[in-house]
Amino acid sequence: MVINTTDDHNTKATAHRVAKMFVHEIFRGRYYPPPEVTSFPNAKEYDQIYVSGPMSINSTCAHHFQPITGQAYVGVFPGKRVVGLSKFNRIVDWIASRPQIQEEMTTQIADALQEYAQTTHIAVVVKAEHHCMTHRGVREHESDMTTAIMLGAFKEDPATRDEFYKICMSMKGHSS
Repeated sequence: MVINTTDDHNTKATAHRVAKMFVHEIFRGRYYPPPEVTSFPNAKEYDQIYVSGPMSINSTCAHHFQPITGQAYVGVFPGKRVVGLSKFNRIVDWIASRPQIQEEMTTQIADALQEYAQTTHIAVVVKAEHHCMTHRGVREHESDMTTAIMLGAFKEDPATRDEFYKICMSMKGHSS
């Protein structure tokens, strides 16, 4: 890359700064343990879906190390436990903070939610812009990629899936 890291005062410590940035910030989901996730007994036996989102996605394409930015929505049909609301954001952020492809990220979010929420009924939608498409290659600025994982009732019951999508569309970031 022909960067003078010896004599240029601007780039002398750049390699160290970049390595720290990747380990402690951009790829922290790879190097740091998962967040602590609290869950509570579903004492009132809530038996309807609940949805959280939009949650910011800041990830990195594993193929080109370019940013992936967007939003995630998660839906849960609870079992015996419910997850603390802010924990959804922490789970999504931790998983997104590593180099990967979007399909794997979406699957990993769904898997983690199944574990923490102790239910098989999980929905995850991720809509993101890939800078490997917008800032290189085809330089397409109008395309997004949307991935969705539907598990349990969200996959098996069209009414539950439709309810999830309608709630997502009513949340911030969508016009009525």
